[in-house]
Amino acid sequence: MTPSAHLHLSILLFAFLKFTANVVAIVTLSRGRCGLSKGVTWYLVAMAVADLLVVVIQVILVNIINIYIPPECKIVNTVGYMSVACSVWLTVVFTFDRTVAICFQKLKTRYCTKKGAAVVIAAVSVLSVLTNIPWYFTYRSRFCMRSLDFITLPVWAAFDWGHRILTPLVPFVLILLLNAVTIRHILMASAVRRKLRGQHRGEGKDDTEMKNRRKSIILLFTISASFILLWTTRVVILSIQRITGQYMAQFVTNVVIDHLGTMLQLFSSCTNTFIYAVTQRKFREEVINAVKCPFKAILKFIKS
Repeated sequence: MTPSAHLHLSILLFAFLKFTANVVAIVTLSRGRCGLSKGVTWYLVAMAVADLLVVVIQVILVNIINIYIPPECKIVNTVGYMSVACSVWLTVVFTFDRTVAICFQKLKTRYCTKKGAAVVIAAVSVLSVLTNIPWYFTYRSRFCMRSLDFITLPVWAAFDWGHRILTPLVPFVLILLLNAVTIRHILMASAVRRKLRGQHRGEGKDDTEMKNRRKSIILLFTISASFILLWTTRVVILSIQRITGQYMAQFVTNVVIDHLGTMLQLFSSCTNTFIYAVTQRKFREEVINAVKCPFKAILKFIKS
């Protein structure tokens, strides 16, 4: 089996896992039994839905079914760009929401609400659609390939670089800054708490609040690292292609690397929801209960 075939098989398995994971997340979170606020639940459900769209469009339709017939392929690819942008920016606004909730208590009561989450999610979704509509016009009319105008015209080069900056370079910076502010606040609050509890004299070693704050720092670092690392390969490849003018070239030596970069980038679309949600004990309990339900029903039917 060739390296390219191995990658396609990996993408197929990966698509199944991502699809299942996001469906489980949507169903579990929508039941509202995970002990999360309405606003947080809305964010997590919206992120999971966006990630599910990425799986269906970018992975299944584009990479597995390989839709290359216009105009269907142009529509599918354009909607794919929209879904990826929505997934990335929902991660950013949710990170901002958590920063406000932890660091700015006065603003928290007005911003971190169910209504606030709904407005932000709607705004991100609409902007993701509007800013990615131009991708439809970058393809040739008879073939599902980039037009020569997209390669040569400065206006399309500016659009391409603008897209590259908005997704994901600006999110990189924003997530890092927001997490830095949050972690700094947690560390300062923890230092004050240690002094108040006399921990410098060896008291309060089993402080539950301190343990929760350490978990929050680990969580934030994990989110930042996973998002940046999983997107880096794809961004570097596309930037090199734009700089060297190799958008239309299909070098065999670059195919595997390009597929790998795409797979890592798409994988980032399912990690954040589970990084946030799986760390919640009640979420894990709800997932386990959901898995047990069919088996309990079968046992009850057999016994009856």
